[in-house]
Amino acid sequence: MNFRQVHLDFHTSEKIENIGLDFHKKQFQDALIQGHVDSITLFSKCHHGWSYHPTKNNLMHPHLNFDLFGAQVEAAQEIGVNVVGYISAGLDEKYAVDHPECLARGEDEKIHRTPDFTQAGYHIICFNSPYLSILADQVREMCQNYDVKGVFLDIVNPIPCYCRNCAKLMETEGLDITNPRDVKVMAEKTYAKYTRTMREAVDSVKPGLPIFHNGGHTQRGKRDLAQMNSHIEIESLPTGGWGYDNLPMTARYIQPIGMDFLGMTGKFHGSWGEFGGYKHENALIYETAMAVANGGKCSIGDQLHPLGKMDDETYRLIGAAYSRIEEREPWLDGVKSISDIALLSYDAWCVEHSEACVDKSSDIGALRILLEGHYLFDVIDLQSDFTKYKVLLLPDNIRVDTVLKQKLDVYVALGGKLIASGKSTLPIDSGTQHTDFLYDLGATYCQPRETAPSYIVPHQALNDIHTAGYVVYAPSERAMLRANGKELAAIHSPYFQRTVRHFCSHMHAPEKYEYDGVGVTEGCHGIYISSAIFREYAKVGSLIAKQIVSSAIDRLLEDQKTINVELPAQGIVTLMEQSSENRAVLHLLYAPRIVKGSSKTEVIEDCVPLYNVPVILNMSNQAPKRIYIAPDGEDINYTVDTKEKVHFTVPVVKLHAMIVIDY
Repeated sequence: MNFRQVHLDFHTSEKIENIGLDFHKKQFQDALIQGHVDSITLFSKCHHGWSYHPTKNNLMHPHLNFDLFGAQVEAAQEIGVNVVGYISAGLDEKYAVDHPECLARGEDEKIHRTPDFTQAGYHIICFNSPYLSILADQVREMCQNYDVKGVFLDIVNPIPCYCRNCAKLMETEGLDITNPRDVKVMAEKTYAKYTRTMREAVDSVKPGLPIFHNGGHTQRGKRDLAQMNSHIEIESLPTGGWGYDNLPMTARYIQPIGMDFLGMTGKFHGSWGEFGGYKHENALIYETAMAVANGGKCSIGDQLHPLGKMDDETYRLIGAAYSRIEEREPWLDGVKSISDIALLSYDAWCVEHSEACVDKSSDIGALRILLEGHYLFDVIDLQSDFTKYKVLLLPDNIRVDTVLKQKLDVYVALGGKLIASGKSTLPIDSGTQHTDFLYDLGATYCQPRETAPSYIVPHQALNDIHTAGYVVYAPSERAMLRANGKELAAIHSPYFQRTVRHFCSHMHAPEKYEYDGVGVTEGCHGIYISSAIFREYAKVGSLIAKQIVSSAIDRLLEDQKTINVELPAQGIVTLMEQSSENRAVLHLLYAPRIVKGSSKTEVIEDCVPLYNVPVILNMSNQAPKRIYIAPDGEDINYTVDTKEKVHFTVPVVKLHAMIVIDY
């Protein structure tokens, strides 16, 4: 898979004339060269339903009079640029208008995506319709007639559908359309049929050609869906609604699974379909660096003007980012993450326990704490190998069934440490009054706390936090100290719950200075936090939530922590092992993000250098023979202390610094 890809959108209305009039091979090639592009995704068929080449299985755009797709493929390959063929799969507006009986529908018969045909927008087509075989013919034709190196099929997900075709099929298969679980089963069976059909269509022409089915995200805990792809393209435009949390969350889930992936951002100030929108080149440099720092490759979204001329400013902008990636590729390929900590994804847990799922924001809170604390971590699911990690986070509501208990029993028996919060480590059937935590985290469970907020009172200073009563708005559990447990923080309650008859001041009642149970405890298996502390950080972002968790992690890791780096909160650290070259590669990233507009979009513009960043590396089993900055090769002096920890200073971080440790 290539490192420097462009995804060239070309969704073009039939109301626009002169399609491709300004396409010229040299101008197209010059743009790709200026952008340092080594792979491009080009359109065979768009969301509007038009093909951009002669076709026997569709209609060519009515205002296109030559083979635009073929000319683009030829131009790209002539300069050594790989071509992936794009076909809109789930959306085909031309077909949707002509065949409304084939549209996917909700339980109330409403059409998915765009409510009706009086509004601008596209409509999802159900694959349990004749459209599936038409789509297969279109894919087969593209692969037969053009030398594409991969296939990108867009807007496809297991979508619950109540159309007449799905209703009839469910009845045939003994499924109940009034049961949401059965509808979900049918959606996944339909999706599997679709992916199998597309695989067969491609293999009938070019066996083994890579295929990616884009649904805009990768669901944690659904490896079966992810593995229907040859690789993963993480569509994650930070300014387009995904934010800056999405890529690291998904990348740190996909990378340990062992699938190749790329991080897809966009050149747009906003998102797809924005003609004339440009982000600052510093943002693209940072976003592409984020992808490779997490072990992936890069893709940048662009949109071609209907006249077919490539935008020079866009490829100058892309080139600013991709010239850096090109120089660094020798240190980026074939890497695996080095991680101390695993975040057991609550989202993944909910796949198996949807009936008990209450609030999925816990994953985001945990991710932000780990990123801002500059920890080395992976995001894992219930199928992952827990024993690879020193500390395992169980955020807020991960209750334990038989299968999870077996894995956790092995993990703690081998010396692994848990950090659990809220109801985590209670058995899944936690409805009885005799329920207790299944692991010794220093606390005994009592019941949900009646009042909110609560006040957490650390017994000693935590980094920047001193002893006081800190408000926590998220729900808390009432728990007491075990006989052998150690209390690290207590809980104080407010005077009363705010009601029409009982209220004080503008928000909530103040802390009543009375002990009311444990806030944080430690036992032989790890640490328990009685509040839903990860949900708290996701929604409120309070310093106490971050410091409570980071102090717990530091307490459990002690001298086992692989790396310590002094960076601002928005700095990011990853450490990758490139075993084929017998080296590790340290990535340091920093860019201040500012919030703009009524949409509260996070934007990167400024490059604020960080100078003389101290690093302590704890990999005593591998003594370095050289440490240097890539790609320029400047050596970095280092010392090794009595505990075999390696100390060095990174001279400067300008958006992204890459430090190589040769062994």
